[in-house]
Amino acid sequence: MPELPEVETTRRGIAPHLIGRRITGVTLRRRDLRWPIPPEVSELLPGQRIEEVERRAKYLLLHTQIGSALLHLGMTGVLRVLPPDALIGKHDHVDIELEPTQVEGPRVLRFTDARRFGCLLWQPPGEVHELLANLGPEPLTDDFDGDLLWHASRSRTAAVKLFLMDNAIVVGVGNIYASEALFAAGIDPRRPAGSVSRARYARLAAEVKRILAWAIERGGTTLRDFIKPDGLPGYFFRELMVYGREGEPCKVCDTAIRQVVLGQRSTFWCSKCQK
Repeated sequence: MPELPEVETTRRGIAPHLIGRRITGVTLRRRDLRWPIPPEVSELLPGQRIEEVERRAKYLLLHTQIGSALLHLGMTGVLRVLPPDALIGKHDHVDIELEPTQVEGPRVLRFTDARRFGCLLWQPPGEVHELLANLGPEPLTDDFDGDLLWHASRSRTAAVKLFLMDNAIVVGVGNIYASEALFAAGIDPRRPAGSVSRARYARLAAEVKRILAWAIERGGTTLRDFIKPDGLPGYFFRELMVYGREGEPCKVCDTAIRQVVLGQRSTFWCSKCQK
């Protein structure tokens, strides 16, 4: 599914077309995605101006004075800004209609989701939606560092990769980027989280920041369904060091990359480079 860099790429792609623009209508071609779409989305949003497009973890929020539309892309969700007469596809479930501007005519923010694992929910003003209430810090902020990981990991026996992917610890470090960051930090993903030293957590946090930032600049990682808002795939997948490379030689030492399942997710590592 789209991970943090893909969602941030989407936010950056749609934000210039949305911020400051008034919503003129909402078309729901179905009343539910993963969960029912609250009536506030279609009843309250029309007439409101979008003040900000925020990403929190893998969620996107369209903020207005009277509340926020909360979106998650699920496994196959895509958001695109299109002319209102753009051909409607089988899986185009929602159009948020936007007023014309001096630069461009009317547009719609179209939410396409083939598997319908995404969501469109509502967050009242001054509240935090329950899906966001217990999330850890953003990985690209100063609130996330090696000390945070070290303190949170004491006495933890779970594999360090699962610990790193826990959204209560830090948000948005999904399967692909956890594997890549652990490789860059030289840490075996199977190690108990509580056995990793403070110094190694400092390096791991730095690698998480570096890899996520670089992936965002490269447009995210396209493996299956994700397409950027401009219709082009991301290209960070060409630079993956371990993920999806089982049996291939390590790009550092030529040892064959190994694979194991941790927490029902495929995990890739180099047995020589990662200890």
